[in-house]
Amino acid sequence: MEAPLNCGVAFRRKIAYIGPAPGGGAVLPPAGGGGGRCFNTAVTVQGSAPYFSIEAQLPGRLGRAGVIRTPHGEIRTPAFIPVGTQATVKAVMPETVKQLGAQAVLANAYHLYLQPGPDIVAEAGGLGAFMNWPGPTFTDSGGFQVLSLGAGFRKVLAMDTNLVQADDVIAKGKERLAHVDDDGVTFRSHLNGSTHRFTPEVSIGIQHKLGADIIFAFDELTTLVNTRAYQERSVRRTHEWAVRCLAEHKRLSAERGDRPPQALFGVVQGAQYEDLRRQAARGLAELDFDGFGIGGALEKQNLATIVEWVCSELPADKPRHMLGISEPDDLFAAVAAGADTFDCVSPSRVARNAALYSPTGRFNITNARFRRDFTPIDEHCDCYTCANYTRAYLHHLFKARELLGYTLATIHNERFIIRLVDDIRAAILDGSFDELREHVLGRYYGSNSGASGRGEPVG
Repeated sequence: MEAPLNCGVAFRRKIAYIGPAPGGGAVLPPAGGGGGRCFNTAVTVQGSAPYFSIEAQLPGRLGRAGVIRTPHGEIRTPAFIPVGTQATVKAVMPETVKQLGAQAVLANAYHLYLQPGPDIVAEAGGLGAFMNWPGPTFTDSGGFQVLSLGAGFRKVLAMDTNLVQADDVIAKGKERLAHVDDDGVTFRSHLNGSTHRFTPEVSIGIQHKLGADIIFAFDELTTLVNTRAYQERSVRRTHEWAVRCLAEHKRLSAERGDRPPQALFGVVQGAQYEDLRRQAARGLAELDFDGFGIGGALEKQNLATIVEWVCSELPADKPRHMLGISEPDDLFAAVAAGADTFDCVSPSRVARNAALYSPTGRFNITNARFRRDFTPIDEHCDCYTCANYTRAYLHHLFKARELLGYTLATIHNERFIIRLVDDIRAAILDGSFDELREHVLGRYYGSNSGASGRGEPVG
């Protein structure tokens, strides 16, 4: 039998960051790779430090800076968590994601269940070992896919709330692939149409095999146009599922004591209703969760208010993860209201559609004005793309439909958002949060002349 590796050491030796090197070259990954397998061996958590601790608090508000301690390293909060849905942040290598400053990555249980399957990920040593990521990992439960498959909406913040209230709502041109009942969800695979069944126990079982450091309870994500009566039933159902998830998590943890411990977060739903949000948060706070996710349907203009409702009901000594946001104004709002970590596919998704972030707004690099623009995307950005390539080159790549364009754009966008949230953390620690917020948002949303491509809005 093959001897197990000390994965913590092996990963540290294998990582070579893709980025500017002294003298202007690039550091490249070493040829080959280590053999052997292990279950993403944990790093030691020093002493008896708590799972989560608070380092600084925003005066008069719920926002804070803190540290989450996982078996595979610390996450200094607030922190943005890039999404690697299928065990990859699309178009970039895990080593590159690490070099961008990401402290953790989030993958999705639904997608990894369908391809390649949780048994294969487990056999590889867990999510981190499978994708060669040495740090902390998250997995979403698949609850969002229930909405996406059931109603066809991909982005809840962008949902049209002028639709008439209806519990059988479905996006135009979409077919319903998921059906929810009190026990779980029956759905058809978006890959081949095969039928599957998720229950709270199935979701937790899959996530245990995937082996992420932070996993989420299975929840039902409603739409903004579901009726009030349905939202009430859904909150009750999600709470009942949370109880079942917690019981299954404890059972499997006891059976799999040789594996690094996993933290289970309960997910607060309740849509746009204050009483339902508070009820859901209070109910989960009474259970033995390690942290909490804030999910569900909400209107962008009410994001801060809803997050504050929820965080005011949750225990202060446990971390709170906001599911699915990454726009600068949303990040500042959610941090001030008490959220600690965030994930979103948007930075990489818009990058693959030629949309790039800059301090004065987002713009589309395929615009003709960039054909002869031999400056970097952002002259003050420290990412590999800005250090080595010009707007003219990215313009050419996207016009020629070259895949390298996806990679270079994603590197820049992910670094932009990661660095922004790191700056927010630093501002909380040194007391300059409000000044940073005014400066960043004033430039980002207040400079839309488009004279140089900086600030040109992208829909």
